[in-house]
Amino acid sequence: MRYLAAALVLWAAAAYAAPEGHSDEKAATGEADEEKHDVADFIFHHVSDSDEYEFEIPLKAHGQNPVIHLPRIRVPLKANACPKDVHEPALLSRGCLDLSITKHVIMMWLAAVLLIATFAFGANRDKSQPVPRGTWANLLEMLVLFVRDEIAIKNIGSEEGPRFTPYLLTAFFFILFMNLIGLLPWLSSPTSNLAITAGLALCTFVLTQVAAVRAAGIGGYFKHLTGGVAVWLWPIMIPVEVLGLFTKPFALTVRLFANMLAGHIVIFFLLGLIFIMGNVLFALVSVPFAMMIYFLELFVALVQAYIFTMLSSLFIGMAVAMKHHDEHPHPEHEAAESHDHAQAHVLAS
Repeated sequence: MRYLAAALVLWAAAAYAAPEGHSDEKAATGEADEEKHDVADFIFHHVSDSDEYEFEIPLKAHGQNPVIHLPRIRVPLKANACPKDVHEPALLSRGCLDLSITKHVIMMWLAAVLLIATFAFGANRDKSQPVPRGTWANLLEMLVLFVRDEIAIKNIGSEEGPRFTPYLLTAFFFILFMNLIGLLPWLSSPTSNLAITAGLALCTFVLTQVAAVRAAGIGGYFKHLTGGVAVWLWPIMIPVEVLGLFTKPFALTVRLFANMLAGHIVIFFLLGLIFIMGNVLFALVSVPFAMMIYFLELFVALVQAYIFTMLSSLFIGMAVAMKHHDEHPHPEHEAAESHDHAQAHVLAS
């Protein structure tokens, strides 16, 4: 439904942008280039973040839709740091903290509200009935138990796994809801924003370092950065280990962002082929393929939430394992750790 409406909006935008009284000479080249430009502008306008919220109505051209201008909040950290022109970007490097509310921020808040409401009204809260009743209660319990037993405990351990289960559950369901709302009309996916996925990865990064320090101590944490090699190799090993700390959140950031953004762009470009080629017969191919990608996006939304949570649990488990590695430097523990590193490498790639 959402992408059928988008196709109608694309058609209206193309029709509105075409000026009257075209000469025959421009029909061969100019019109085609203009149509491609209009379709590309529409697609990237739709998937990018914005300081205004536009309700795209089918058969209305771009610029005729209802628009809500979102508030701009800029905090100057030093005098005259924020530009007077609201359209000029605010840079933190110049001392201007931009806390403006954008379209993706609204979508993130909406996902949080829907998540809280789902568990507030759908979860089993009858303490006298430990067995949940109803479809939603059973579905939620199944997902919660899956994250706890198959992700947290299996990758972190039965001792420390329950400690990190609340974070993993929050990450899984929050990402899942943000992915799914992007498939509804007039809504967009916040996880197609690099800043939001970087913020989620930063939470995992901080929690991973806290788990490592808590498990091995501050001395053991810094000792691990040397890789156990001779002192004269520290200048080589320490930068490599520090770089390895940041490649993990980078993998989390890019994987989630790229997969969610690419799916939406592919669907819109499939629909945009109808207007780029200027032949309605392309709809016989574009629309079925777009619907196939749309249903695939439902699966990708769940898979990407699972992969982010799985990788987070692997990284936390590797940090927690520092304690056991220092206490039992035996071959079987080294083999288990190398297996964890190999599994994390396979999933991250």
